Amino acid sequence: MRWFKKRIYLDYASAPPVSEAAIRAMRAAEMLEGNPGGLHAEAVAAKASLEASRERIALLIGCKSREVVFTSGLSEGNALAIVGFARAFERTRRGLEGTHWISTIIEHSSVLESFSEIERMGGRVTHLAPDDRGIVAPARVAAALRPETVFVSVGWANGEIGVVQPLADIARAIRDFDHDRTSKIVFHSDAGQAPLYLPTLVSSLGVDLLTLGSNKLRGPHGIGALVNRSRVDLSPAIFGGSQERGMRPGTEGVALAAGFAAAFEDMVRVREEESRRLLKIRSDLAKGILESLPGTLVNGDLAAGLPHILNLSIPEVSSEYFALALDRQGIAVSTKSACKEGQDRSHVVEALGGPTWRASNTLRISLGAGVSASDLPRIISAFSAVAAISKK
Repeated sequence: MRWFKKRIYLDYASAPPVSEAAIRAMRAAEMLEGNPGGLHAEAVAAKASLEASRERIALLIGCKSREVVFTSGLSEGNALAIVGFARAFERTRRGLEGTHWISTIIEHSSVLESFSEIERMGGRVTHLAPDDRGIVAPARVAAALRPETVFVSVGWANGEIGVVQPLADIARAIRDFDHDRTSKIVFHSDAGQAPLYLPTLVSSLGVDLLTLGSNKLRGPHGIGALVNRSRVDLSPAIFGGSQERGMRPGTEGVALAAGFAAAFEDMVRVREEESRRLLKIRSDLAKGILESLPGTLVNGDLAAGLPHILNLSIPEVSSEYFALALDRQGIAVSTKSACKEGQDRSHVVEALGGPTWRASNTLRISLGAGVSASDLPRIISAFSAVAAISKK
């Protein structure tokens, strides 16, 4: 097996390394001994740390600290938003029969599965398709709205192809539709990796519910947040305590919250500079690979995407083979979202249309702090070598 002294990690969209700022913050918070729910001095100190982390995150996204509910990550946050709203609605309105819900076919699996649960509960769900660039047009959302629509969920930035959706325009279309209604449509979005490179002010986005994941921001795994800025009535999925305003009972992860807040602050500090740097690297990388591998397709509109994601479909080569061959050369890429491994085709790329092989031959390259322009010749050379060997 051929190993290099330095591996090149190109799977930041799946699991970026935890930042030094987050590690330092967690180490400091781990010294706190108390349970935030207690009354003694140690507990009060732990509670103060937890609430300081919550306040720092709220400040970064322009909301009130009481609107931030800590969760275990994006998947739980999405389920709490979608299924939690459904259960609260069911409890007060005696069922979901006759209700209408809207999402898209390119959402993360946690959103798709949550809407499958909505259908099992009796709700009717419309799954919108994007255009061939990966964009869900606000007009398409507006056309799907009905008098019985109660909930809309559109992910902000797609984790596979990186395309950013026009949330503010979608929100405007929803508000124009329901401005005379007594019961307003709830608008939810899975923020995914968008906060890495885009200003994240909930008032500008126009959403009622926003899910965040610490690990996508180079924070620790095992914590995220659901932002509920419109006091949307939700039912918890877990019972047994009053923590997180009753939305997520259980002893809070004080150190995880500290790491989350520190990582988020650190990413905001370097956001603009890092966006420019990665945009240039991605542009040069795409140019080099496309010149070396004729027939390769770029999935999603790069001009409308996050700067660190490049999703490609390479003809005549299995994506699993390609990824494993690159791994032997010290380069880590993924074939699709880590949450969808085990499936032969990318449901996101399939939604874009094109040749039948496109959704089966996908490779996602995602860049980050550890990737530099000096790595590009080796990456491009490795892609060319693997493609040449596979076609012999």
